[in-house]
Amino acid sequence: MKKVVITGIGAVTPLGNTIQETWENLLQKRSGISQITRFDPSGLPSRIAGELKGFSAESYISRKDILRLDPFIHYATAAADMALEDAGLKTSGDLRNAGVVVGSSRGGITSLETALEKHLLKNRPFSAYLMSSSTINMASSHISMKFGIKGPSLGISTACASGTNAIGEAVRMIRHSDIDIVIAGGSEAPICRIAVGGYGASGSLSKRNHESEKASRPFDNKRDGFVIAEGAGILVLESLDHALKRGVRIYAEISGYGMSSDAFHMTQPNSEGEVLAIQNALVDANIRTNEVDYINAHATSTKLGDSAETEAVKKVFGEQSSNIQISSCKSMLGHMLGAAGAVETAVTALSISNGIITPTINLEEPDPDCDLNYATSAINRDIEVSITNSFGFGGANAVLVLRKIQPSI
Repeated sequence: MKKVVITGIGAVTPLGNTIQETWENLLQKRSGISQITRFDPSGLPSRIAGELKGFSAESYISRKDILRLDPFIHYATAAADMALEDAGLKTSGDLRNAGVVVGSSRGGITSLETALEKHLLKNRPFSAYLMSSSTINMASSHISMKFGIKGPSLGISTACASGTNAIGEAVRMIRHSDIDIVIAGGSEAPICRIAVGGYGASGSLSKRNHESEKASRPFDNKRDGFVIAEGAGILVLESLDHALKRGVRIYAEISGYGMSSDAFHMTQPNSEGEVLAIQNALVDANIRTNEVDYINAHATSTKLGDSAETEAVKKVFGEQSSNIQISSCKSMLGHMLGAAGAVETAVTALSISNGIITPTINLEEPDPDCDLNYATSAINRDIEVSITNSFGFGGANAVLVLRKIQPSI
């Protein structure tokens, strides 16, 4: 079975319009959370978000397509462009037989809301491109059209696990087919009234509007919900043999992928389902629990979610739990929904490649139920094996195992 490695990374996030800028800001413990500017959030319980700052789609997409396509497609295309450039495939590689898999939870929700407002309030006609530009598969389809990719093109939606599932399915695609390259990740553009208002109505979002930078506080006793965010993370995945033939940099190997369903509740997590996903990923990677050095946690900053994940880690790793470093990118990025797992996979790969664990911020008073080894400052450490967790509404769980490429390879 072919080994699958990461050879390119691209991202646009609340902490930067490149993965390098995002990485540096994570290490500097900077928050990307601020007051919402996309629309007037007055009257909503949560009025803060992780918005992109200074992003220009014109660098990646034609003016005509910018008008036609939803922002989540803009973000995915930009991240894919950067990932292919990073992997040395943007201009020199033959991508005709490659694949594309992009996950999203909400797809073109921003375009749908704008169209409804114009139609209902101003009696304007719907755009002929509304349905095509707002479908979840259009992110992968547009990437395939832009770069001439004629292999499989898939859109995946499993709520907050979408980006992780997209990468996992891409891994399977390379392992079990004649495809050697897949562009995979997640993208989300949910900063609109219907999404922020809807999540707020469910009680999921933080109401710490007066302290936006401190609102996302995973594992902290005073956490009160997640902070919604936007952006995209796209990886170039490649069979190891193909990458070695090209002589390109390899960030890490994706050696395991596990999935499960809680079969429990629409919004409340269940640790048993999370346990199963983690175990499945470790079995797929042929990794023992005592070999895991680091966990990039799902850790959204909700009361139930962080506690359930802590419980799941304890059930899987037992006494070893206290020896594993754990951190949450969402403390600074916010929750990018379907893009979260993809960006976190990218960050985990950089942690392995650079030997640095990114910190968790705002963890000032640990919840007694969250009593594991959470990193609150950047830690220099050799990381051989790491896992990254993603758990979504509806009990959709996805976990990836990443490992360092050995020098002998």
